[in-house]
Amino acid sequence: MKLEVKNLKKSFGEKEVLHGISFSVKSGSALGLLGRNGAGKTTTIRILMDVFKATEGSVLLDGKPFVPREYQIGYLPEERGLYPKKTVSEQLIYMGMLRGLSQKTAKESTERWLEKMGVSQYAKQKLETLSKGNQQKVQLAQTLVCEPDIIILDEPFSGLDPVNSQILKDVIREQIEEGKLVIFSSHQMSYVEEFCEDIAILNHGEVVLSGDLKEIKREFGKDRLVLSSLEEAPETLARRLSDTMYHLLEVEKVQRDRVIIREKEPGRKKEILEGILAQDVDLEYFGLYEPSLNDIFVEKAGDEV
Repeated sequence: MKLEVKNLKKSFGEKEVLHGISFSVKSGSALGLLGRNGAGKTTTIRILMDVFKATEGSVLLDGKPFVPREYQIGYLPEERGLYPKKTVSEQLIYMGMLRGLSQKTAKESTERWLEKMGVSQYAKQKLETLSKGNQQKVQLAQTLVCEPDIIILDEPFSGLDPVNSQILKDVIREQIEEGKLVIFSSHQMSYVEEFCEDIAILNHGEVVLSGDLKEIKREFGKDRLVLSSLEEAPETLARRLSDTMYHLLEVEKVQRDRVIIREKEPGRKKEILEGILAQDVDLEYFGLYEPSLNDIFVEKAGDEV
């Protein structure tokens, strides 16, 4: 399957909040949908779920208009929505039956997912008696109880400790390997880098960057270099390079103990290295700069997360 979002626009009254959102994602892969609060992620997801209607644009599945009710979709919203006074198993079975499963199938699926998430021992307990982390795992089990082909996860790692995060990571990775189509929204960039082949960064209702994450990283790093000195503080080294090698390079930033520089003209890396060594800089490292997703996000969306 291939899900395509094409030129989505959405207005509330006279205020347009989405200004032509476009991206695509295929089965067996995950798309990272990224953006600051208020960027338009949740509105986009609600259009995909048919909670909101787009003012303009279309959502297509394999080239045809996407009708969510015709497919099994697992949705984990940022605002969790289970019932604290109900037992874990009865509400998962109920949710499965709401999505068209028979009671027998819903019960079997509930047992399987509670076991997989490591919370089967709480099946007969009320949700409110569980820790926040275990409630989160139950919520994910509810998302997957209908064995969906399309999975939308909004901040799935919120509130999880490292052990429970690993359980969740294993489940998400397994779903991708089984050919599920996953849309993954998170502020935790390390998780996005771990799962997502493609990303779409939203800012003020527009897609400011989208595509293959590896290609994006390569493009962002192609004319940038990173270096550090064994003896010289990075701030001092940055000032020296700005003063003496301004014709070859531009100092972009100091990042912890490293200096990030950009070539003013491509193909002059050797000349830059020779110029630095001629100043008797005791280099610890000199090489190509590969930005993290967080670096890219900060540059395109304007705020560190």
